[in-house]
Amino acid sequence: MNGSLDSVDLDAAAARLRPANLEFAARYPGETSARQPVHTVYAGAQFFRHDSAVEHGQLALRALEDYAPTAAEFAGALGLPADDLAEALYARVVDKLTREPVEDFRLDFEDGYGSRPDAEEDETAVTTAREMARGMDAGMLPAYVGLRLKPLNEELRGRAIRTLDLFMTTLLQASGGRLPAGFVLTVPKVTIPEQAAFFSDVLDLLEPRLGLAEGALKFELMVEVPQAVIGADGRSPLPGFLAAARGRLTGAHFGTYDYTSGVGITAAYQGMRHKACDFARHAMQVAFAGTGIWLSDGSTAVLPVPPHEGGALTPGQARENRDAVHRAWRMHFEDVQHSLVHGFYQGWDLHPAQLPTRYAAVFAFFLAGRDAAAARLRGFLAKAAQAGDSFDDPHAGQGLLNYFLRGIACGAFDEAEVREHTGLSADDLASRSFHHIIGHR
Repeated sequence: MNGSLDSVDLDAAAARLRPANLEFAARYPGETSARQPVHTVYAGAQFFRHDSAVEHGQLALRALEDYAPTAAEFAGALGLPADDLAEALYARVVDKLTREPVEDFRLDFEDGYGSRPDAEEDETAVTTAREMARGMDAGMLPAYVGLRLKPLNEELRGRAIRTLDLFMTTLLQASGGRLPAGFVLTVPKVTIPEQAAFFSDVLDLLEPRLGLAEGALKFELMVEVPQAVIGADGRSPLPGFLAAARGRLTGAHFGTYDYTSGVGITAAYQGMRHKACDFARHAMQVAFAGTGIWLSDGSTAVLPVPPHEGGALTPGQARENRDAVHRAWRMHFEDVQHSLVHGFYQGWDLHPAQLPTRYAAVFAFFLAGRDAAAARLRGFLAKAAQAGDSFDDPHAGQGLLNYFLRGIACGAFDEAEVREHTGLSADDLASRSFHHIIGHR
């Protein structure tokens, strides 16, 4: 049968389209296959020691022992029924806190450190770098680690870069030229793409001086001011941040309290679940969708800290301590669940006692949806087997596969459990690709 279009004309039209298609595909490569941490623990740099991640786990387990020694008590604190799921959840939380309490740790030279004399911050940069090298040698660092610098505005830019220079120089000297696995730098309060470009320029200069490969140093930026969401020209600068980073950007973190303050929300109403935050987070999702940039939510500022200290507490004081910790746990649990429902799979934790509820919220999210997601995935695979090459819903199938891969990565599932419920093989899971799976069936 003969059509009406001439192949020569079509080839010419396709030649004009091809560069744009390739440029789009390069900018939006899809999700990275690397494991995204479920949280970032922020702690003042002055407190960092080589075993800080281990200590956080010990303190988190102690909080569980003190305020929720049983699965039923922990479930009650979180507003969950004391059923078999609560027992499974509690066991997995204890296991995670024992085995890998911290997935990502950030030494904070910004809010958690404050404004100090230059000589003091210089000394902290050097001593913490040595501690990090010591943690590398001892195998005590988490899967991801790094530091948050001060902002790159005119007032603090010089201090931020000096801290970076001293820290990196000392770290590479102390470690024999090695970077920790998963090392990343965090740049707060980014307002304009030129700041991301400047930081990339600095890293371009630093790497050869430290003997590092080109592109070895990566960074994440923090979306904390309204102008980072909508700029002076009425457009979002977020895509410009990615372009200006020139391949070094790995993540974008939302700063709940600076952002809500910046749009005029009073302190009493600032919080993770405010609709102003939902707007900003969704803008981040749209700007970075398909780019492979990890998104992280902010923190719950109400910490699970007892109001009364000391060993000789009255029964009333002990009860007040328990109630205060449980209220903070409940708020944190619900905040994390809100983030997960809205597609943010990472967030900040500010206190060791937040780790039990971080993992409880993450595990509960994945466990609660496991059976329905598995049934949908099995249905997609059956449709694909029937339709062959005409199967037209691979994105939904990949999304379901990503759900199980994230659940495995964080410890909510193990591979055997996922294989049992979905029918996927070990090779299927290792491929991380729905296209690969349906192509081999």
